[in-house]
Amino acid sequence: MHIQFIGAARTVTGSMHVLDTGKSRILLDCGLFQGRRAESTEINRKLRVDASSLDAVVLSHAHIDHSGALPRLFDAGFQGQVFSTSATCALLDPMLRDAARIQMADADFINRRNARHGSDDPPVVPLYEEHDVEQLLERLQPVDYHQKRQLTDDVAVTFFDAGHVLGSAVCVFEIKANGASKRVVFSGDLGRRNAPILNDPELVDGGDMLIMESTYGDRLHEPIHEMDEQLAKLIEETLARRGKVIIPSFALERAQEVLHAITRLQKIGRLKPIPIVLDSPLTVKLTTIFGKHKDCFDEETMALIQDGRSPFEPRNLRYIETVDDSRSISESDQPCVVISASGMLEAGRVVHHLRAVIGDPNSVVAIVGFQAQHTLGRRLLEGRTKVKIFGVEYQREVRVVQLAGFSAHADRADLVAYADGLKKRGGLRKIALVHGEPESQKGLIGHLKAAGHSDVVAPATNEKIEF
Repeated sequence: MHIQFIGAARTVTGSMHVLDTGKSRILLDCGLFQGRRAESTEINRKLRVDASSLDAVVLSHAHIDHSGALPRLFDAGFQGQVFSTSATCALLDPMLRDAARIQMADADFINRRNARHGSDDPPVVPLYEEHDVEQLLERLQPVDYHQKRQLTDDVAVTFFDAGHVLGSAVCVFEIKANGASKRVVFSGDLGRRNAPILNDPELVDGGDMLIMESTYGDRLHEPIHEMDEQLAKLIEETLARRGKVIIPSFALERAQEVLHAITRLQKIGRLKPIPIVLDSPLTVKLTTIFGKHKDCFDEETMALIQDGRSPFEPRNLRYIETVDDSRSISESDQPCVVISASGMLEAGRVVHHLRAVIGDPNSVVAIVGFQAQHTLGRRLLEGRTKVKIFGVEYQREVRVVQLAGFSAHADRADLVAYADGLKKRGGLRKIALVHGEPESQKGLIGHLKAAGHSDVVAPATNEKIEF
């Protein structure tokens, strides 16, 4: 029995692993790789896994770097079903349809621009379209937390709350072979303890092997209680300069966290009503789904709801639906806060908002999530003075500020504590780190070994580990 680490191995994108028992082959996540446009396109078009050999897919959560390649499985020969939590199943419909539309819109935009300029670049073709998404949705199998589901004759899975995003799961696989049973725990993306909105990550009862994310394995986050004040100061200072605050945000979870923070700041009188623009039809749809899965909410959020207040609707919030309205916001010089997808500035409406303020030193781009290597968001964080937007190079004058307190990922202390807790509950012998860059993984390995975990590895792409 082995696990092959196909994606998110020594990098933070494109999560994809295969659990192979000799009798069954189960795919853990099926995410899109994000980074340099040419490199990402080449990797994502190859799919990276033999879809026809798979018996089932288990999805940890709905973020595109974990789910975005699912619609490609069926044309490649996959005949099985996709298992995830009920909330994740609900989120996949709007998220993957939106991903398909963005791919089509961006391809059309770039192809028309290249035609105007007489470019010899080959036409850009979307990875998939909406009919591919519909094919996937017919194969989804929702599973409640704590409900064991048999995937094949020798493999069962149980989901536990990972506390990362709505519906996110720690996936516990029970594998029977030769009269014995093995437990493999796949963390997916772990959330932070005591974070707003969602419940804390659940600790499971032991496992022989832990496949654990390591996004922030070499650092500690700023205290959660400080992030509201940092956001308030940034908004006040920028609007006083008559600039805009552009917040590239993942439509799932991060946008809701930012809206929740602004709502809290207004409630206590720390932030005056200000023009807030939510330019993400997808975020509106996902926020509606949040309201149908209150079992994932923590006590603080439930208290707000029971008082009759939405935790995601600050005063002066304006929803943007049409492209024309989005364009008018970009072209306007009126100060405001714009929350828009995508979170790494690789696609979607936020890229157009960035292009509008890239030369404005009075405006600010507030980074509230992890930025993978070679993404536009990462290049801004690195302080690049010149960046390409839709293939055109611009001089960057806009300020870029990182608000790390909004991270939905566990930090080093949370990760070590989770591994310690699992070991205390019995049997943990091996830890494989995924979903992290090499420096982050190196730092986490040192801290895990110092805590008494002797067998910790960070597998390379396509490496296989027996268990």
